[in-house]
Amino acid sequence: MLKQKINENNQVSIIIPTYNESKNIIKILHHIGEILPKNISTQTIVVDDNSPDGTGKIVEDYLKNVKKIADNTIEIIHRKTKDGLGSAILKGIQQAKGDTIVVMDCDFSHPPQIIPKLIESIKKYQYDIVVASRYIKGGKIQGWSVKRKIMSRFATLIAKKGLGIDTKDPMSGFFAFKRSIIKGLNIDAIGFKILLEILVKTKGVNIKEIPYTFQNRELGSSKLNVKTILDYYKSVWKLYRYGKPLVKQEKRSSVKFLSKAARFYTVGASGFIVNYIISVLFVGVISDMWYLHATVIGIIASITTNFILNKIWTFEDRDFGIKKTISQYGKFVIFSSLGALVQLGMVYFLVDNVEMSYPLALILAVIIAAFGNFVLNKKWTFKEKLLS
Repeated sequence: MLKQKINENNQVSIIIPTYNESKNIIKILHHIGEILPKNISTQTIVVDDNSPDGTGKIVEDYLKNVKKIADNTIEIIHRKTKDGLGSAILKGIQQAKGDTIVVMDCDFSHPPQIIPKLIESIKKYQYDIVVASRYIKGGKIQGWSVKRKIMSRFATLIAKKGLGIDTKDPMSGFFAFKRSIIKGLNIDAIGFKILLEILVKTKGVNIKEIPYTFQNRELGSSKLNVKTILDYYKSVWKLYRYGKPLVKQEKRSSVKFLSKAARFYTVGASGFIVNYIISVLFVGVISDMWYLHATVIGIIASITTNFILNKIWTFEDRDFGIKKTISQYGKFVIFSSLGALVQLGMVYFLVDNVEMSYPLALILAVIIAAFGNFVLNKKWTFKEKLLS
């Protein structure tokens, strides 16, 4: 349970988790000190996960000469191991003294000049959570590859559709909130997006999004890796189960059918990400495998993860008996392969015979093939009534 140490004050606590940020940390601390409102006392907490590049030591040495910039007190928390971004933020919150908490990265992808807007939205306009958003009007991303943008969009789609969140950018790592809204909550801090957990577990709060331009880091290296992605799916699944027994079960068969179809499509989108990442890893990172062989491995991996996610989430089947699971997996592979053949056949027919443009033909073929795949798996793989 998250311990609360709420003070009746006007202080703001800024949490900055770090790992190998020696090139950025002092610069970000100076920038924060320069832009903070003069009438508000602030506490900046650097939470370092025992960075091999000496980030924590750099801050420690810096604090021997500079304990405070203007009304901004700086503190450092040294952690002995790299325990993850979510738990680092949680550790900072536990030590925070402010009634308003700001969370941001150290690499300047989160511009410090947005901090006063976050604080003003909470202090002056009394919002409970304020999200710096890349995906509302006025927000944008600079410096990302197409692959990274697609991955981010799909992850956001999964969060919004799977968890029923209206916020445009629930995956933002740059946000502020009133400390009081998490009082009594059990924050697990699984994965790297603690905002997502707060959005799911808080009820009846006022949320505002303000646009900002996300700029890809210039110094240091990205922390995104396969483990981060797997942790994200794990956290989404756990958040999906959060409070589920308390939710009234939907009785209308049409709504239940559409809900499961939406889950099936969402899982399919996640399979695209898995396919892409695995294929690329085997071509250029893990080995120099021939691209066709790597693609086959990516397809097998995506079909397998799609099967597991659909079994657990879409069709809510928890029986993993060996004989039953192997039988279901075999049917799932067959129907997925049929769906791929249907998609290819439709694209060929629509382009060559109907003279439809390839992009439109592809979209129609994917939608129809995926829907047929869903119906077949629902009826024959997981033995459900068609409209249940």
